[in-house]
Amino acid sequence: MSEALRFDLTDPQLKRDPYPIFKALRDGEPMHFSPLGFWIATRYDDVRAILMDRTNFGQGDFLSNIRLFYGPDFDVLSHSAYRWLSEIFLYQDPPRHTRVRGLVTQALTARRVIEMRPRVQAVAGRLLDAVADNGQMEVIHQFAYRFPTLVMCDMLGLSPEEASDEVLAALNQAIADSFVVFEMRAFSDAELGLANRQMDFLMDFFGAVFAERRRAPRDDLATALCNARDENGPLTDHEMATVAIGLFGAGFETTAHMIGNGLLSLAKFPDEWAKLVADPDLAEAATEEILRYESSLVGTNRTAFTDTEVGGKLIRAGERVLTLVAAGNRDPAVFAEPDRFDITRKGPKHLSFGGGIHFCVGAELARLEGEIALKSLVARFPQLQIDAASAEWRQEGFMFRGLTKLDVSW
Repeated sequence: MSEALRFDLTDPQLKRDPYPIFKALRDGEPMHFSPLGFWIATRYDDVRAILMDRTNFGQGDFLSNIRLFYGPDFDVLSHSAYRWLSEIFLYQDPPRHTRVRGLVTQALTARRVIEMRPRVQAVAGRLLDAVADNGQMEVIHQFAYRFPTLVMCDMLGLSPEEASDEVLAALNQAIADSFVVFEMRAFSDAELGLANRQMDFLMDFFGAVFAERRRAPRDDLATALCNARDENGPLTDHEMATVAIGLFGAGFETTAHMIGNGLLSLAKFPDEWAKLVADPDLAEAATEEILRYESSLVGTNRTAFTDTEVGGKLIRAGERVLTLVAAGNRDPAVFAEPDRFDITRKGPKHLSFGGGIHFCVGAELARLEGEIALKSLVARFPQLQIDAASAEWRQEGFMFRGLTKLDVSW
């Protein structure tokens, strides 16, 4: 195998700047079978074809997929983090996926998201009010992490006591520590032990929230999840806690990182920041370009149900595919000058919300949060200076890409 095509999940370059690695794969062998034991798809058309194909690709047998990395005797479901991952609808196939996702969309309706706009705007305003007189902030912890987290707390109806600064910090750290299991690799006992303990904390926390909503219903997403039902009945308390962790984590792992990644991109392309200052209504388009150019979600996995040809390669039934959506988003066959950040870009859609039956259920909320975050920052701090040299990329895992530090001033 050519050194240029080496794909190592532990390579620090994947955290610093994965795009040269993705380009080498896309140019050299876009459907690449890795010595790690799975296929890697890097072309836009191949990634999209796999994500949209519900007949030939899906999640497959979860236990078998995990045991590929630990051996046949590994007790997958004895680990809280893996048990949670096996139960979220993202990692399920129909009919279970259809039922749980349908009940979640009953609660997280488009109307509910639209009606949240003034409250989302208010959350952004409060956070920026708190730092306005300081002339500076470390934007990741003081704004990017807190904004979508507080929005989800508001949607779930958490009280200020339930969502104190200390609680939010603990929840965000628990998400970061436990969501590493989205990566398809073997973890050390210490890594997996930490993920399990943090998942237990999350299940206990959200379980208590739903128990309280059953006792005292409110007009919030938590109560709506309690009330959602189909012909088979409502979600169980365990299912609701599982879903809530997924929704809460999506805000932290994707929306928070989208804000940080976007500000860093705007720092690297100052003309684009100037465009946004001149026309804040570009915030919606800028959010889409951030999702394409510096996707928070790097990749997602699928299993072949049947022998299927993709990109000129035959993927055998049972084989796993890592679809690198971030690589597809930089495919020059689809996007003109893909390595240029352009908030007025027109044309094909990015892949960052996935596709098919697993298209991100919170996509519209993420878009709303991205738009409001950018508009709020531009309106409040049009002279914002973003210190790109201060940026530090997170080190936990590979599948979610985001910053842990970025300084700004005004």
